[in-house]
Amino acid sequence: MRKLQQEIIAAMKTQPEIDPKLEIRKSVDFLKAYLRKYPFVKSLVLGISGGQDSTLAGRLSQMAINEMRTETGDDTYHFIAVRLPYGDQADESDAMAAIEFIQADTISRVNIKPAVDATVTALEANQLSISDFNKGNIKARQRMIAQYGIAGARKGVVVGTDHSAESITGFYTKFGDGGADLVPLYRLDKEQGKQLLRELGAPVHLYEKVPTADLEENRPALPDEAALGVRYEDIDAYLEGKEVSQKAADVIEGWYLKTAHKRHLPITIFVDFWK
Repeated sequence: MRKLQQEIIAAMKTQPEIDPKLEIRKSVDFLKAYLRKYPFVKSLVLGISGGQDSTLAGRLSQMAINEMRTETGDDTYHFIAVRLPYGDQADESDAMAAIEFIQADTISRVNIKPAVDATVTALEANQLSISDFNKGNIKARQRMIAQYGIAGARKGVVVGTDHSAESITGFYTKFGDGGADLVPLYRLDKEQGKQLLRELGAPVHLYEKVPTADLEENRPALPDEAALGVRYEDIDAYLEGKEVSQKAADVIEGWYLKTAHKRHLPITIFVDFWK
């Protein structure tokens, strides 16, 4: 196994094999432990896209909230599923199917289009050219602003969907979907997330659909794998310590090295960032 591969696996906390039941319990207990540690927090807030990751994180969050209500007798504990479309969302039916599976306590809906368009207009007034890619990142950050606004109003914290197959490539927006308080999926690769959803009885089409960030308007529903230049199958195999092609390994490691800043807190003078 390559030396860098060993270092990455250690950093991503992945295991070559998992017990889905055990990993479900780990994530639920993790969320409950946080709520017990900070009793002033009464809600978990999560944006639901209709894809694999938010479906899984949402169901785990609702399970944790259900158990907290039962164990404490405190009915103020609440899970809030948030729909965050930019105008009309093509896969709205998947998002609603995910929320139905999650059995969310509350559904909030915030159309981010007015805020995003106003931001782009204000930036362009400064003689800036805002690319479609840049606007996509603005959308992701606006979604997180909305989630934190809801969390602030409901004594809540924001749950993130980052997992190890996403973290290794930095395939998220810094301070957008990469900004959250709790990330219960970290340590799992993409296939392992599917294993948990199978165990939970999720609708198959929600975790078998082609993963896409769907942030760019010029390339709508662009598959993650097309943007990354590598298959999740190869990323998962790499994280599980298996052999992958030299080309796949080079792409994965290239993404890992150039996106290191995304996995780091803001840089201070005490950080040897050049090493």
